[in-house]
Amino acid sequence: QVQLVESGGGLVQAGGSLRLSCAASGRAYGTYGMGWFRQAHGKEREFVAAISASGRNTVHADSMKGRFTISTENAKNTVYLQMNSLKPEDTAVYYCAAKITVSAQALFSTAAQYDYWGQGTQVTVSS
Repeated sequence: QVQLVESGGGLVQAGGSLRLSCAASGRAYGTYGMGWFRQAHGKEREFVAAISASGRNTVHADSMKGRFTISTENAKNTVYLQMNSLKPEDTAVYYCAAKITVSAQALFSTAAQYDYWGQGTQVTVSS
């Protein structure tokens, strides 16, 4: 079992920045890949970024490259999503997810691949 708790969401003006955190517990960190997804009201859940269990590999959705960055701090069992140059269309509930894996370098970019999910944190970007 993996428990995930997101934090860091809130209200920000367009052009601003936020850093989301996802604290993981319950299983040895480094044995699961992590991802961020988001879901806007009335829309499907959308991939944002993923990081491998080793923390060495990352991938970001094309529409967020250059603005969003996923990272991890193993000592704190935490994965982050740094979001810069935020736009109103970034408004959504952001979820972190964990995928149990034996591959330390693998990346997972679809929601169906993930085993555990956090409760989500709301990000609202005003124009």
